[in-house]
Amino acid sequence: MAYEPFTILKSSGVPLPIENVDTDQIIPARFLKATERKGFGDNLFRDWRYNQDNTVINDFVLNNPAYKGKILVAGKNFGSGSSREHAAWSIYDYGFRCVISSFFADIFKNNCLNIGVLPVKVEQAFLKDLFEIIYENPSTEIMVDLPSQLLSVEKNNLAASFEISSYKKNNLLNGFDDIDYLLNIKNEINDFAKKNSFLIFRKWI
Repeated sequence: MAYEPFTILKSSGVPLPIENVDTDQIIPARFLKATERKGFGDNLFRDWRYNQDNTVINDFVLNNPAYKGKILVAGKNFGSGSSREHAAWSIYDYGFRCVISSFFADIFKNNCLNIGVLPVKVEQAFLKDLFEIIYENPSTEIMVDLPSQLLSVEKNNLAASFEISSYKKNNLLNGFDDIDYLLNIKNEINDFAKKNSFLIFRKWI
């Protein structure tokens, strides 16, 4: 499923300094029945956003109108727990295109990369500074430059590089998931198969 390509994102950040947030907290298990990537944003952090009677929990950050944007700034060890893809789907469907943290669970990180959400890992000290900047001025612009692999807050002279595999970077730049990537190189695959059909046949006899 293709998504909007990711190049340079400029946005304010939404702070969530809670550590060890697991996928069941990101989206509770009772909302996992759907198999399409639609409607999951409504239930992102559902049990933190709403009471059992569906009334809004006003002091949760997503319910605070002061904090808006396409960048979620999260505490250490974000996305731990089960491997459910729905956690990444809910983050994307809500409108986030980037999550910044000092550590991500590997499976969650890969799920994000495959659906168009860029997980940016930074040092703990950098994360602390970023939280302070956001709390001081919620409208502060954060820039995530994927081509240059640079995260920066120009107004505060704060910057850090980040790592990403060349394959995942290329996919994000083009709006590809793994299947889209294969479809994009279908002609090359077919050409290779034609040129090497004899070798492929010999391998299997």
